Amino acid sequence: MPALDAHAAEENGYYWIIDDTGFPKKGRHSVEVARQYGGQLGKQDNCQVAVSLSIATQRGSLPIAWQLYVPKEWIDDRERARYAGTPDDLTFETKPQIALAQLREAIASGIAPGIVLADAGYGDKTAFRESITELGLLYAVGIRPGTSVWAPGMEPLPPKPWSGRGKPPTLLRRAPGHEPIAVKELDMQLPVNAWQSVTWREGSNAALSSRFAAVRVRPAHRDYWRSAVRDEEWLLIEWPDGKTEPLKYFLATAPEEATLEQLVFVTKMRWRIERDYQDLKQEFGLGHHEGRGWRGFHHHATLSIASYAFLMAQRLRMRPDGRDKKLP
Repeated sequence: MPALDAHAAEENGYYWIIDDTGFPKKGRHSVEVARQYGGQLGKQDNCQVAVSLSIATQRGSLPIAWQLYVPKEWIDDRERARYAGTPDDLTFETKPQIALAQLREAIASGIAPGIVLADAGYGDKTAFRESITELGLLYAVGIRPGTSVWAPGMEPLPPKPWSGRGKPPTLLRRAPGHEPIAVKELDMQLPVNAWQSVTWREGSNAALSSRFAAVRVRPAHRDYWRSAVRDEEWLLIEWPDGKTEPLKYFLATAPEEATLEQLVFVTKMRWRIERDYQDLKQEFGLGHHEGRGWRGFHHHATLSIASYAFLMAQRLRMRPDGRDKKLP
């Protein structure tokens, strides 16, 4: 298992960043348009939403998979879907399911494995996190304040003792006074010395820093239907100075010896996807597609991303002093 730090990410592979972005659209006939939440819009609106997978290092990033999310209302309205060119064999998939398919395709294509990063819209789904682990990948993903975990040093009770009759009990248990806790409650129980200020990179105007704490926990979601205790993971909490409550929560399958600075550095690498979306929309016309069909939308995105890839390759050719460097 690779160490979760900047050098390992650069030398052993990439970060794999999952996210989605919205494109405002009026009317109802543009392919997959619906009133839905767009991550980049930050609200419910009439829009199209595409799920993407990007590879990233400290120096650059690039989307390598891109697919429109198909709302269930489009799956149910086959006439409208066919008119817009939606493939007939397409079935409804959630955004996390689309993202997992993109991860599997990246692995099958032989792309160097990366640490999977995603926001809470994906990371809060237990099945999504467990599927990433089954693929043999590490992750550092956002979760919501209500996500339940076992506090440090705690885990579910073993199955009930067998009475000698019927099948032996196999399911883990909880009991009054022995129950998991929401991460938002757990952070309030941490001692003052658990919190440290960490700087993770230079911003455009100043160094980016905040206050963090990290503890080892076990995810608890519906583990009373399991027979085996889940492995411990890192719970990383960001609580900036001056705020009345924490800002963000993350779960990471980093090695136990990972440092707080390493955990913060990795989770904050998600900024690269935000930069990708910004540049693709503002500089490469990603959001300017005027057609209504499935094929046209994806062709337009492919050309925009290919242009972006060319520019990224040129950037990576340049040395820090602005001069070209020789590539092998």
